[in-house]
Amino acid sequence: MPAVQLDGHALTDWAGFHQTCKQALGFPAFYGGNMDAWIDCLSGLRDGDGMSAFRLAPDEMLQIQVLHSDVLRREAPEILSALEECAAEVNQLYVENGKKPAVGLVLR
Repeated sequence: MPAVQLDGHALTDWAGFHQTCKQALGFPAFYGGNMDAWIDCLSGLRDGDGMSAFRLAPDEMLQIQVLHSDVLRREAPEILSALEECAAEVNQLYVENGKKPAVGLVLR
């Protein structure tokens, strides 16, 4: 299963969150740095649209591991909540298009 690790220490403000995700997930240079853009980039994981460094097979799921999630929960609960909600929204988009969910979120 493809996986990426995000350090919760780097995610405690929006600028850090988006910069870390851009680098770790291989988002394009023109990534918008907001949650709508985050959803857009992860909505094409199986399409090979170049919006992420990852390209998944139909049965694969990208595991996003958030290390030190306790730091994120304590210092920026609104960012953690948005991450959880947007990961669920990405998966809902896949399901609505007859595909399996593509993103798994693991808090460590």
